[in-house]
Amino acid sequence: MSPGTSPASPYRLLGGRIPYVEGPLKVTGTAEYTDDIHRSGTLVGRVLRSPWAHARILSIDTSEARAVPGVAAIITGEQYPTPFGVLPITHDETMLAVGKVRYIGDMIAAVATIDEPTAERALGKIRIETEPLPEFSDPRTGLTPVPEPIHERGLLGSNIQKQVLQHFGDVDAALARAAVTVRVRGQFAGVTHAFTEPLVTIAEATPDGRLTVWSATQVPHYLHRTLHEVLGIPMHRIRVIKPEVGGGFGGKSDPLPHELACAALSIATGRPVKMLFDREEVFYTNHGRHPTQNDVRIAAEADGTLLAYDIDTIIEGGAWSSFGTVTTYYNGVLAMGPYRVPNFRYRGRRVYTNKPPSGAMRAHGGTNIRYAVEVGLDELAERLAMDPFDLRERNALPPHSTTVNQFRITSTSFKACLRAVRERSGWSSKFRRLPYGQGIGLGCGFYISGSNSPIHFTPKMPQSTVHLKADMDGGIAVHCMQADIGQGSNTLMAAIVAEVLGVDLERVHVQRVDSDVSPIDLGSYSSRVTFMMGNAARRAAEAMRGQLVDAAAGLLGYPAEQLEVVHERIQVRHRPEIGVDFLAALHRAMETRGALQSSGAYTAPPMGGTFKGARAGTAPAYSFAAYVAEVDVDPETGVYRPSRVWAAFDCGRPLNRLAVEGQIEGSIHMGLGQLMGEAMEYRGTRLMNPSLLDYKIPMPGQMPEIEVLLVGEDDPEGPFGAKEAGEGPLVAILPAVANAIYDAVGVRCPTVPITPDRLLKAIDARRAGPRPWKGG
Repeated sequence: MSPGTSPASPYRLLGGRIPYVEGPLKVTGTAEYTDDIHRSGTLVGRVLRSPWAHARILSIDTSEARAVPGVAAIITGEQYPTPFGVLPITHDETMLAVGKVRYIGDMIAAVATIDEPTAERALGKIRIETEPLPEFSDPRTGLTPVPEPIHERGLLGSNIQKQVLQHFGDVDAALARAAVTVRVRGQFAGVTHAFTEPLVTIAEATPDGRLTVWSATQVPHYLHRTLHEVLGIPMHRIRVIKPEVGGGFGGKSDPLPHELACAALSIATGRPVKMLFDREEVFYTNHGRHPTQNDVRIAAEADGTLLAYDIDTIIEGGAWSSFGTVTTYYNGVLAMGPYRVPNFRYRGRRVYTNKPPSGAMRAHGGTNIRYAVEVGLDELAERLAMDPFDLRERNALPPHSTTVNQFRITSTSFKACLRAVRERSGWSSKFRRLPYGQGIGLGCGFYISGSNSPIHFTPKMPQSTVHLKADMDGGIAVHCMQADIGQGSNTLMAAIVAEVLGVDLERVHVQRVDSDVSPIDLGSYSSRVTFMMGNAARRAAEAMRGQLVDAAAGLLGYPAEQLEVVHERIQVRHRPEIGVDFLAALHRAMETRGALQSSGAYTAPPMGGTFKGARAGTAPAYSFAAYVAEVDVDPETGVYRPSRVWAAFDCGRPLNRLAVEGQIEGSIHMGLGQLMGEAMEYRGTRLMNPSLLDYKIPMPGQMPEIEVLLVGEDDPEGPFGAKEAGEGPLVAILPAVANAIYDAVGVRCPTVPITPDRLLKAIDARRAGPRPWKGG
């Protein structure tokens, strides 16, 4: 793997390859996940799921089920009708179905029993009477008023959950004067997160009136809020604990109905309740990437200067809103980078259907539109007889600029990414020069480093807060509600604190997320953790360093301004032989105040315009990417395999190269899954493949050789110059491979996934035409 082209790090720890602090616990099987937690007297929680896609509930009879020996409690939706949702503006979910069911797999009732067999017997004895309602499996049928909308809140009696209309500049005039226009009609199947750890929650209501919930969640704070809202319990009486989380990718960022049902069952029984979903139930819970139809027109002048984007999108939301309002905005506005586009028009409509809900999945809103745009740019370059690299470099956003929709661009090394990946891949000797069946393609990316605007506007508070405590043993405890879900954020937080304080990493101990003691951070989503938590951690550590330096000044008799912090020592800058070690300074500082404590917080600066939806997509910084992929295609079968990928990524300064490279490689794997075969497959409204046996994730043998090129300059506002590297690395790989397929066999693929049968059909159609590709 290439060391990349970013500058050498001036820091002792940051910028190196830092092994994860929890790594030894995970590889030895001793790390504690929610399913590993055992509370005395725990009951089994299970849910009854709807076999109907859309039906009005006339009655629910639980009397026979309650009579089953070993049943401790049964709850239904009427007991907890308060609607909720991750976005305050779209509360349309309920803990359990109220009034009607909206998809096959919707939760109707929940039971708490002494064991699994008893739970199954009890669920089988719940009697439900329903009235069938019209089923909506195609979002296009819900664009106009319907007799029985899935939700009453649908726009003007339709199933439209959200409509976004934006227009900047004059798109029609730009299209009229363009030298060339291209159009891409992209069709994208829904995909799910397929995280390793299934959904699991434990709840315990205790006689002191408190409720403790352990859950595999990405956002403990949102779960905490929602438990309060739905259960009617003051937040201070609810304690949320996040153990280790075995992957999330967005699928654990919503507060989910089973978490609330588990808590309600514990309240009803006065005993701990554990609810562990099997893989089929995880598929029904979903909240994965939205099935999408993107109609994209791109206009350019004869020299390749981009003039306009015109985008019309239908997004299939499934049964609930989830993050869908944000996704609907992102699907348009995140097309605005990494290029200058002076005229932009977007209509996005997210439509309810009677299917499992879609929501936030890694790079949500940015992935499908990026594919359509990058495939369109590849076609545009061909029409203009330009090299795809030259077209993109001509239109690259400059640093310290503003997009037409008022995104503030601070740092960007996008042109450096293009140059690095062009050279390393040997592009100039391969593009349109490889034999038939072999191809090379370029795809680029752009993504946010955290959402500038928080979801909840009240009460006003920082987006991330970090507390530190150092006591006489010399250890430094770090508290923060940021959620490490496997991406290495605990390691990064510890490394930032150790770097600022000059201590060994082993002194710093990141504490488990616990709402009783962890200050609020808005969790792991929207690629926000490195930027926001990182800045908060740095400020907390700098505050503690000030206390230590003042104490050292008292010991040494030199002014604090003349002292510097080095490895495990504070010394006089111009006389380094004079100094004290970390422990001596700590103990001196404790003489009058006891344990040292400090706090740091981060709030993004205000930005964006004043038009409706102006905050969507605004971020304190953006990442940039340029990927090149080589593929081998068998034109007789349609089977293809990416053989090599060069991934140039601008994350500012990479603070932990090991983690950044892992995030990029994992993103490429996930993106290839969506491109090559992953899909939520339906027959009408019924999900046909809710199993990892039938939902095909790429195997190790299908992965290409990957060379990561870390290209970037320090961001002026990021912690130590860093930006995100969690979601942005995904979006470029899909179009890079698709454009390489075109180079190999001359076929454009607007429908994703690109399966061998679809590709073979397109190859055969190309062969039947008048102009064979590369002699094929």
